[in-house]
Amino acid sequence: MQIAETIFALIVLSVVVASIAWTVTQEEIFAELREICGQRCKSARTVIERKFFYVFTCEYCFSHWVSLVVIIVSGFRLLYDDWRGFLAAFFVMPWLANQWMSIYRRIRVEIKYENALATIADDDKKISNEFKTTKVGVDRARKRSTAASRPI
Repeated sequence: MQIAETIFALIVLSVVVASIAWTVTQEEIFAELREICGQRCKSARTVIERKFFYVFTCEYCFSHWVSLVVIIVSGFRLLYDDWRGFLAAFFVMPWLANQWMSIYRRIRVEIKYENALATIADDDKKISNEFKTTKVGVDRARKRSTAASRPI
């Protein structure tokens, strides 16, 4: 493979790893699995058992195992066509996948922040409009009452 093709394959495969790792460890569809694994991780008797269940709650840890499967299934090697390429790919792919997940998390936080600001602005606008409406209504009622109480 040419270096450009290798880099392109690395980027695509790392996005696949990031997508799988993020979905399993963060999204609502796997919430029950994470809860079960979190409980088993805390109540397990052996270190091996605790670490096994912890993997499903940590996107960083899980991305290494997903990378291992993706590398084996795809046959991807980085820079070398032997075991060294496999080893290099095994360390670079989860690193890159975790960068994608960090970017994704940051974008989601910014979107939630902007949505919260928009909601606050909308609420302030509604309160302001209600206040103006109420104030105008009170002013009109006062004018009517004072006009009615004046002698002709």
